[in-house]
Amino acid sequence: MTEEAKTSQLPTDPAVSVVGPGEGETIVLGTTRMRVLEDGSHTGHRLAIAESVLAPHTQGPPQHRHARHDEGFYILSGTVRFTVGDKDHDATAGTLVMVAPGTPHTFANVSDQPAVMLSTFTPDLYVQYFRDLQDVLAGGRPLTPQANIDAMSRYATEPATDFAAGPAAEPAGNSAADLA
Repeated sequence: MTEEAKTSQLPTDPAVSVVGPGEGETIVLGTTRMRVLEDGSHTGHRLAIAESVLAPHTQGPPQHRHARHDEGFYILSGTVRFTVGDKDHDATAGTLVMVAPGTPHTFANVSDQPAVMLSTFTPDLYVQYFRDLQDVLAGGRPLTPQANIDAMSRYATEPATDFAAGPAAEPAGNSAADLA
């Protein structure tokens, strides 16, 4: 095949997605701002990526388990406390936390500074969960614990009641972490 023939066969619209600073879908849930960098539409729904900014003292959700997706958290700045079962892990900038399906987990920013993390969802299943929560807020409905559990259940996620009996029973607060 000649070079000219090879060049003419290159795709005119390569399968590359570029999301620049300030671009991407923004989801605001109380004191947490999430920027969806990849919702799965460019990855065959194998992977989604989001950047989240957690305000200082953002309390985490009740511990929960995902049945069908892995979740990764790469800390870009600040400190995020991950609770996995009965163990706490304070993750600082440069730390990667991977959570396999079935693992009870939660996270919170317990510091006086904002924390920024990059999250991955494989497959992309869980991005729509955050959109659903934003729709509840936009519709003026309260984010009650039951509304949160109902939304979780649509995405193969459930509260880890063996670790989260207290927080799961309390009313949801103003942070996205209360809802994740």
